Amino acid sequence: MSAFADLSAIAPQEIWAGAAVRTVHGERITLGAVELDPGAVVPEHRHENEQLGIVLSGSLRFRVGDEARELGPGGTWRIPANTPHEVTAGPDGAVVLDVFAPTRDDWAALEPGAPRPPRWPVA
Repeated sequence: MSAFADLSAIAPQEIWAGAAVRTVHGERITLGAVELDPGAVVPEHRHENEQLGIVLSGSLRFRVGDEARELGPGGTWRIPANTPHEVTAGPDGAVVLDVFAPTRDDWAALEPGAPRPPRWPVA
């Protein structure tokens, strides 16, 4: 397996209705480029993985624990393990980059979707 891949060569995997991820898995970390449709809702959930992220394009409302924020490009978050969080994408949708440690084994088991160009970076 090569150490390199272009995002456009990674098939998207549906993680929720209106939310798909393109993943790169390491031995102890997962990188996910998540594409959210306009108004997509990621319902409250929690996981053992610590999560860091940044908005690349679009906007969203993000709640971590009891704190909520409207975020646009450059907005970041930090989610400790097992902390409840939820997201609602803005009217134009969003693309975010998420990093998880340890790896998201549940995402590694997802079936790849139909190939399509990524929403980010814009060509």
